[in-house]
Amino acid sequence: MSNSHKTGMPPTETEHLPNTAYAVLGLLTFGQELSGYDLKQWADNLRFFYWSPAHSQIYAELRRLEARGLVTSRQVPQTHRPDKRLYRITQAGLAEARHWLERDPIEPPVLKHSVALRLFFGHLTQPERLITILNDYAASLQQSLAELTAVREGLGDGEQFRFPALCGEWGQAYYQAELTMVRRLAKQLAARQQPPQPAPEGPPGGPTPKHGPVPPAGG
Repeated sequence: MSNSHKTGMPPTETEHLPNTAYAVLGLLTFGQELSGYDLKQWADNLRFFYWSPAHSQIYAELRRLEARGLVTSRQVPQTHRPDKRLYRITQAGLAEARHWLERDPIEPPVLKHSVALRLFFGHLTQPERLITILNDYAASLQQSLAELTAVREGLGDGEQFRFPALCGEWGQAYYQAELTMVRRLAKQLAARQQPPQPAPEGPPGGPTPKHGPVPPAGG
């Protein structure tokens, strides 16, 4: 074990961890012992604004973190189920999590939007297909918004999950704005599919005369 782990100091720059490891470490800072399964359930809520790591990723990062002294674990016997292992963050792990939050530069988000990419090349297909793509995406946004709303309600208004709750509210506003824009785009495409309306009868710029045309002189 390195001296940094013995003293509770964060690892050096050469021991920099990937974001997945910091996410797992961060989930353990809420003060509970969690199993790998528990961590997966908690991490699923990250999918609304980052990603949801697979079980294999979580267990790989737990092994890495434990090897570096950033978490500890203990085996818990169970009667009717396989024994499980619970993980807890150490003081060194807490110091590293804080160091990561305060030290690392902010990376601008990289948006990889497959729906926008297809719309960009919309000249290669029919407008009906684009409308279908947008409508299907709008339906998935509605589903995500409903799920995120349930997560936000579950977080409550207590101090423990204050910042995850703020992320939940941010996500709700983001998905709602995205849904509004996608519906607007679909409506614009549909409007261009409508046949042109006939021009109104009567002279332009004035009311329709009550009587017919004036008969020619001498008629």
